[in-house]
Amino acid sequence: MDEQRLQAYYQLIQQLLSCADGEEPAILQANSELLDADFLQLLEVGVAQMSTQEGQENRANRLIGLASQLSQALNIPLNENAAETATPLSEADIETYLQFLLQVLQTTVDSQGNPESVYPLLAANTDKLNLTFAQLLQFWATEKLEEAEADTAQFLAGVIGEFSNLIQQFPLGNKANNMEIGITGYEIYSTIFTRQTSPESWAAVQNNLAIAYSDRIRGDKAENLENAIAAYEQALEVRTRTDFPVDWATTQNNLGNAYSDRIRGDKAENLEYAITAFEQALEERTRTDFPADWAITQNNLGNAHRNRIRGDIAENLEYAITAYEQALEVRTRTDFPVDWASTQNNLATAYRDRIKGDKAENLENAITAYEQALEVYTRSDFPQNNAETLVNLGIAYQDSQQLNLAYSTFTQAIANVEDLRVEIISGEESKLKQAEKYNQLYRRMAEICLGLGRETEAISYIERSKTRNLVEEILTRDLNNIFPSQVVTELEQLRDDIASGQNLLQTGKAEDANSLRENLQKLRKQSQDLQDQYLPIGSSFDFTLLDDLVDQQTAVIEWYLASDKILAFVIQPGGKEIQFWQSSAADFDQLFDFANNYVNEYQRQKPEWENKLGENLQLLSEILHLEEILKLVPSQCQKLILVPHRFLHLLPLHALPVHNSYLMDLFPQGVGYVPSLQILQQIQQRQRDNFQSLFAIQTPTEDLYGTDLGAVAAIKQQFEKSDILKKYQAKESVIIQNIEYLKTVNNLFFFCHSYFNSDVPLDSGLQLADDILSVADIITHFKLESCRLVTLSACETGITKVNDSDEYVGLPNGFLLAGTTNVVGSLWSVSAMATALLMVKFYEELQNQSNIVLALQNAQRWLRDSTIADFRTWLNQSNLDEDWQDELDDYFAQESQQQGSEYKLFSSPFYWSAFCAIGKGI
Repeated sequence: MDEQRLQAYYQLIQQLLSCADGEEPAILQANSELLDADFLQLLEVGVAQMSTQEGQENRANRLIGLASQLSQALNIPLNENAAETATPLSEADIETYLQFLLQVLQTTVDSQGNPESVYPLLAANTDKLNLTFAQLLQFWATEKLEEAEADTAQFLAGVIGEFSNLIQQFPLGNKANNMEIGITGYEIYSTIFTRQTSPESWAAVQNNLAIAYSDRIRGDKAENLENAIAAYEQALEVRTRTDFPVDWATTQNNLGNAYSDRIRGDKAENLEYAITAFEQALEERTRTDFPADWAITQNNLGNAHRNRIRGDIAENLEYAITAYEQALEVRTRTDFPVDWASTQNNLATAYRDRIKGDKAENLENAITAYEQALEVYTRSDFPQNNAETLVNLGIAYQDSQQLNLAYSTFTQAIANVEDLRVEIISGEESKLKQAEKYNQLYRRMAEICLGLGRETEAISYIERSKTRNLVEEILTRDLNNIFPSQVVTELEQLRDDIASGQNLLQTGKAEDANSLRENLQKLRKQSQDLQDQYLPIGSSFDFTLLDDLVDQQTAVIEWYLASDKILAFVIQPGGKEIQFWQSSAADFDQLFDFANNYVNEYQRQKPEWENKLGENLQLLSEILHLEEILKLVPSQCQKLILVPHRFLHLLPLHALPVHNSYLMDLFPQGVGYVPSLQILQQIQQRQRDNFQSLFAIQTPTEDLYGTDLGAVAAIKQQFEKSDILKKYQAKESVIIQNIEYLKTVNNLFFFCHSYFNSDVPLDSGLQLADDILSVADIITHFKLESCRLVTLSACETGITKVNDSDEYVGLPNGFLLAGTTNVVGSLWSVSAMATALLMVKFYEELQNQSNIVLALQNAQRWLRDSTIADFRTWLNQSNLDEDWQDELDDYFAQESQQQGSEYKLFSSPFYWSAFCAIGKGI
């Protein structure tokens, strides 16, 4: 299997995983030439890997289905030894959890489902409310119900159903796990109380199951909502308006919410279904008979009209405003303060977006409603709602050009958001989701700062939002390199104390929650103040302290994609002064259109993408107004550092055409990349002076044997000490077993296949002989305490996750976090021959200098500008062995006969510009 075909397989799998339901047949038909036994085997590998990863069950099941269909169509049997998706319960699990399960069910019976009795027991055992508990509940109940008489089975199922209602509403512990336990319980209940035997009870639990799926955190969100809609519609087959009018109206309201949130299908049509369901619910939920329920549905109807796509937008907003105002007639601050605040917030947003009426007056109405909502949504009682409403209020101030008020409001919101962030203890995924949610807050704040002439503050806020997770993780890893030993001890103690306090708050075990929150704030400030004495990052970041990083010959261009414009901050040599450039809204829209077309062509029409690459880079240079930005860079600058943002990380900015040349050719000391200035500030603390030892992975899969053209053997000659794992020896398991050895290595070199998973970037990795070495593996196991450079001579190794987050997640961040100071990676599927030649030349350059950025770009210029005759001359002087020199010379001789000796084989940017140097640069 050649490298290009393997990459095509990976990209096809990504298309199949990310497409909407029903699109798979068309995608498979369009890629029929790829459907063979090797592709089917790769699907099975994907299933096996996902099956062992929490949260990947839906994606694994989707691949299982595809693999089964293809197996039948291709008449190729599936591997009978494929991994099972379920893990059997151990005896230890049963012993640990069974007593607690029985105690919970007994307490539910004794208290008749009273939360005041059940919740204290759950609160004391939040550590056991997990997926193992859900699995044991399923196992135990199935066994007991099969043995029980009918009456006993109904009694037991009823208790489990009651407990499921309680766990769904339980406010402590891990919410995602609580939802899974509740769903398990409802499904158990439905096996006894079936539609045939107990239609009313069955319909009630279908409604509850649907609510659980609507709120479910684990699994695929789109699939969860489909399950919710199906369950609501099943409930409505029993809960008819004629027989159960109140329950019918309740389920119609819930169904409307599910359609409002639905991801699959046509969004406009989904909202029409939602509006119809809400209007039907209101036929029974009248203000006279059910005022509170009527107000709930009016609020929901307002949301649907506010988001409606069909019809006249201005008219839709009028309907929304009317519905909210009607809801507020019942949802008063006196009777329903929290609901009143929620609807005030919704009403404010409708007024902010309103088209009819006077714009200034609409904004004032919006501001008034937001301010009223904040009277209830206080920071102490409702921190999440407070943050969201402050963001909305700040946007209203910004839209009304009240910039100072917008600034103060966003300042409060950011303080709240950053407090919320440090209280997250459920993992990095939660932090990533929070970062995505509040990115617009930092973007808006940057715009406000620029509008007020506070450029320095603007870039500080931008840096606070960029790569926040990576900054925090590197700080934790590098404590001993940054701080004196006594400070490390003090910081670690503070961190433990903070984590312990947060856990008490999260699990509801704090005796005095308010006092504990105040104490945690003091501990966080103490930790931040201590940290800032040595390395001010996060909320303390100040670009004017970068004089050690940005010398008198170096400038920085940091791009930022704001709400409707492109921003470029140019930090002048010495790091004390900043100038900025901003685009028009039209340029901003054109950039996003460009990026969408670029990515789509790369994924679906690679030959056309390759042919148009030079033309596209010229267009990108014009959209970014690169020539204008470069006028802000002093002419004496010898080196340029680029800090991209979001999808700009995917583009070879160093290869943008400008001034009848390329950007990298304008700076004698090279053009390098960093994910953020804070990352640069951190890795500058790492001292990696030695470059004498090499650890390399060479062609670990059969399709790559020999394709490195002797590059690894040539590179090996430059190092005093080297260890090469070749072919079948290059196993992930061998690396993990010898992880301590990597602490001493100065250079890691990988010549292999790679795989980028855009949905779960931590699963991206390097394909070794036995398994994929994933980003998660690298972060977990690697400690590259002596490593100056990781070279990833493979396809797509420099790609990072692109979405609404400002985070930087991919192979480069994995190795930077593991300890290296520099990573060289590629931005697309590269040519094997061009890459091998480039790598040999790159390492030749490194023999003569310590500047990694310049060494790489000298090699790129050489690859770009060399004629066939130049390559043949170089071969005799290279470190390649004679056999490879002869084989390559034969190849160049044939090309010379066809193209002429002065032909430049690799002049296209496709061949020379894919690789970029990320990190410290030296």
